[in-house]
Amino acid sequence: MDYFPLFIKLKNQPCLVVGAGDIAARKIELLGRSGAHITVVAEQFGDSVLTMQTALSLKLQQKSFSPDDVTGMRLIVSATNDRTVNELVAASAEKQRIPVNVVDNPDLCSFIFPAIVDRSPLIAAITSGGASPVLARILRAKIESMIPASYGRLAQFAEDFRLLVKQTIKEPAQRRVFWEKMLQGRVAELVFADNTQEAERLLKSNLELAERQPNKGEVYLIGAGPGDPDLMTFRALRLLQQADVVVYDRLVSAGILEMARRDAEKIYVGKQRSNHSLPQESINELLANLALSGKRVARLKGGDPFIFGRGGEEIETLMQQGIDFQVVPGITAAAGCASYAGIPLTHRDHAQSCTFVTGHLKDGNINLDWKQLATPNQTIVIYMGLVGLKNICQALIENGCPPHHPIAIVQQGTTPNQRVLTGTLENMPQLVQDQDIKPPTLIIVGTVVSLHEKLNWFKTTQPADS
Repeated sequence: MDYFPLFIKLKNQPCLVVGAGDIAARKIELLGRSGAHITVVAEQFGDSVLTMQTALSLKLQQKSFSPDDVTGMRLIVSATNDRTVNELVAASAEKQRIPVNVVDNPDLCSFIFPAIVDRSPLIAAITSGGASPVLARILRAKIESMIPASYGRLAQFAEDFRLLVKQTIKEPAQRRVFWEKMLQGRVAELVFADNTQEAERLLKSNLELAERQPNKGEVYLIGAGPGDPDLMTFRALRLLQQADVVVYDRLVSAGILEMARRDAEKIYVGKQRSNHSLPQESINELLANLALSGKRVARLKGGDPFIFGRGGEEIETLMQQGIDFQVVPGITAAAGCASYAGIPLTHRDHAQSCTFVTGHLKDGNINLDWKQLATPNQTIVIYMGLVGLKNICQALIENGCPPHHPIAIVQQGTTPNQRVLTGTLENMPQLVQDQDIKPPTLIIVGTVVSLHEKLNWFKTTQPADS
């Protein structure tokens, strides 16, 4: 981040605005809404500023700017069209370590004004870091349409009962769960309908119940998809953002982890060939123990938890111990990587069926039904097959596939670093060695691979090797 987002309290604080044209007036109006005591220094005052003088109790000083004007100020805005004056204001503010904004001169700013969605006391702010104020305003308009004005009333309602809830529910995690239920359920709907009396009665009733009952933990088994955060489902995102703990594997991208709550504990349990940070049995017990301690646990798994994700093993343990859980399907690597590589898994001219297999079994061998996999007119998708690629290609050729049969390897599919390597069963092992392909990868075998060049719609920063 080039700018750290925060909210500053300016009520009754002295603020300086240098300049008094229309742009300055807009900044004065914003500062005035925060309750600031505003001094305006300018050689001439525009009508807009003069109109606000009485309503905002502005202190107008008709003169040239002097460095002494910044002394004692909490925040400063320079909104003149004179670069020399703007530079002097910025330098004077910097010398006294006072936050300064110079309109349309981001290089002189120590802070910037965001686009604001005001649902007081609920405030949302959006900024592009000065890169594109128009884009920030467009996003603000989208958020404005999504957040009704009644959300301000709901925020005030929560503030009215914040102390009572804190005194009643001592445990922060349990308090958070209580508020999530109140602010998304019947109580919130009553506040939106302006029936605050009934909302208050219902909240107090729920508060009494929460005081008597301890938090009950739960596990969310979430398919995080193949890599691109945009491919997560709405339900996955909602559950991820309410989890107290996130348990994740190595296929979960940093962008997806960023979507979790900032204060959520994050536990890495990733597995690599011959290098497991935790054995599967230990992961199963970890999930159970966290839930039994009253925590809401998001178990993030790359792709889909029930397709080579060992999700079934994890929920078996949860069921044995009577722990509540939810399973959220994800876009599996086969669907995501194939789509982003422009390789349809089925096609009426190429493949009437598709088979998913794993190239790494429990005993370390690749014991598959090779005759069935070598049958024409189908697509084979192989997970975790990079290490055994040479054996896979050889076995398919020995069981009836022609040496020139098409094969593709997708590395880091659906991400900006995606690479697609196409070739034949005969030459692919050497191509992989030459191109230094590394996991995570997905292997696709079948004549559908021949469509990659024609249907390759996803352009990345990485060249597609073939």
